[in-house]
Amino acid sequence: MDLTTTYMGLQLKNPLVPSASPMSKDIANIKRLEDAGASAIVMYSLFEEQIAHEQHELDHFLSQGTNSYQEAISYFPDQGEYHMGPEEYLEHIRAAKEATDIPIIGSLNGVSAGGWLEYATKIEQAGADGLELNVYYIPTRMDLTAIEIENIYIEDLRRIKEAVNIPVAMKLSPYFSSMANMARKLDEAGADALVLFNRFYQPDFDLDKLDVLPTVHLSTSEEIRLPLRWIAILYGNIKAGMAASTGVHTHLDALKMFMAGADVAMMCSALLEHGPQHLGTVLNDLRQWMLEKEYSSIAQMKGSMSQRSVAEPAAFERANYMKALNSWKVIV
Repeated sequence: MDLTTTYMGLQLKNPLVPSASPMSKDIANIKRLEDAGASAIVMYSLFEEQIAHEQHELDHFLSQGTNSYQEAISYFPDQGEYHMGPEEYLEHIRAAKEATDIPIIGSLNGVSAGGWLEYATKIEQAGADGLELNVYYIPTRMDLTAIEIENIYIEDLRRIKEAVNIPVAMKLSPYFSSMANMARKLDEAGADALVLFNRFYQPDFDLDKLDVLPTVHLSTSEEIRLPLRWIAILYGNIKAGMAASTGVHTHLDALKMFMAGADVAMMCSALLEHGPQHLGTVLNDLRQWMLEKEYSSIAQMKGSMSQRSVAEPAAFERANYMKALNSWKVIV
């Protein structure tokens, strides 16, 4: 049984990849993930906020929208909350490379066009096999157009592609006004892969203290539907590879993503909840399912349920909307 796949130009032994998370902050956990069967690991993100010499440019973006209410300032992180700075991050990548035999993918998280992008080169020099660019930006300025927002992503990608020789993946949110067009633009700008999708963590309010509470809710398998839909639509229409992110908890979740057209299924919440060994469980269940269904390889199933392959491609679009709603039976 051939479980190999190619993602952002990297040859991987199987299609299960732990995504950026706190688990990769510890070398022992990285080794446990490798032992459980991880074919590559995306390191936790180096945040723009951690690179102090570009703080003045970051302030321009973070200050937008914070003047309406004083409480809104607490949305943004305190510099003291970060436990590992840029140089320690680079050393951690070196240590991860020495400790493992699988590809290590660095991760940059930011928004401005400042010097934080220079760390892409340093991450490459530290030994990373690839780089995931996570432009985490929530536009609050009402005078900022959709095109201007898109250009932030595209220009950041182009600058990094010019600076490094390792493959670069762009991690996206699903909230672009034209998701398909944005995917094509990033593909044309040189993205080696798209990671669909970034999962925004929504804050909550403490009504007693009148304060903003940062909250982290782990995903569930129900959340695969959004990336599943867009991967199925984009498959075969862009050259860039695709990673499915958000909601992959079981082998069935991963299989759906491959059939939609994903090269790899990335796992985070399930591993945080159940530990590194859960990846091994999913991998074993994946093998068993393929054996029972007589699939000989991941390549055999890839894209078999994409929009290009199914009998009713309109199911991915509006044409199936009324049909889905009308199928609901009201209980009285």
